[in-house]
Amino acid sequence: MKTYNLAIIPGDGTGPEVMVEAVKVLKAAADKFGFNCALTDYDFGGERYMKTGETLTDSGLDELRQQDAILLGAIGHPDVKPGILEKGILLKVRFALDQYINLRPVKLYPGVETPLKDKGPEQIDYVVVRENSGGIYTGLGGIAMKGTAHEVAVQSMVYNRFQVERCLRFAFDYARKHGKKAQGKGDENTLGLVGKTNVLTYVYDLWERAFHEIGEADFKGVRRDYYHVDATCMWMVKSPEWFDVLVTGNMFGDIITDLGAITQGGMGIAAGGNINPEGVSMFEPIGGSAPKYTGKGVINPLAAICAMAMMLETLGENEAAEKVEDAVKGVTGTKLKSLAAGAMGYSTSEVGDLVAEQLVR
Repeated sequence: MKTYNLAIIPGDGTGPEVMVEAVKVLKAAADKFGFNCALTDYDFGGERYMKTGETLTDSGLDELRQQDAILLGAIGHPDVKPGILEKGILLKVRFALDQYINLRPVKLYPGVETPLKDKGPEQIDYVVVRENSGGIYTGLGGIAMKGTAHEVAVQSMVYNRFQVERCLRFAFDYARKHGKKAQGKGDENTLGLVGKTNVLTYVYDLWERAFHEIGEADFKGVRRDYYHVDATCMWMVKSPEWFDVLVTGNMFGDIITDLGAITQGGMGIAAGGNINPEGVSMFEPIGGSAPKYTGKGVINPLAAICAMAMMLETLGENEAAEKVEDAVKGVTGTKLKSLAAGAMGYSTSEVGDLVAEQLVR
């Protein structure tokens, strides 16, 4: 049987609790679909930082490079200044392992409430491909004359053609393989570029030119659309059924995927992958560490379980990934009262049990 070497980083707050359930379902999937998992736990997070002053060590990073994938619970500790753990762990992993794609499905599952009127699972079902290595988040810039009346702060949005093109090629390929037509849900696979060409006339001119050049040369079977980011936000609320696969830069992707998450039922179900198609990828629930719920056994573990399913798909275990997602749909559609912490009708561990049992059946 195939064996996958997997790094498990439970992290902070409720991260360890949801990670237990994700691993529980992972082991059930491995038993059912005939593969093995060699799991290695890492304690990177707030507690370790407060004890040692370390975030992610170079030796730890070298070990992560040897894994097949990374499953992360949550990063963020109430006693650690914001930014330290995020930059020292999350961003360090993303940049060092060149996880240049952030993949975020926006999918409403059966039985889950959405704040969008008259919208259901048929209308809310698309994917956002966010460039994950460049743009304004790389921190290029600085501050001069800090604390004076003439203080200047600069943070630059910088992209090169290589970064843009590899992201676009991933998005085109994803749309071709996983778009709505490929799933039998639409007339054509569509990739929409989200930008701001009317204002960011340098950066998104590069994106738009590359988008059309690549699409015309190599992906003629994928329809190309363009949307300004502000219009995209409006349409995500008014007409989410218009979208199939979206691709955009780092900052815009960060913003629209959080909007997408609330339309699919909130942070309790939203999962994401930081992907290097040629290397080691990392998967995580996007809801954060939720420290106020730590140790209470009430946090929703479904986002972590969905992140684990994304990991299985990326590793090539497509049937296992599909069946895990089907099990989650079965639980949301027939069991849970709500996705909210403390309102599910079940404890954290009981929800994990329900998904594992549904998967086995």
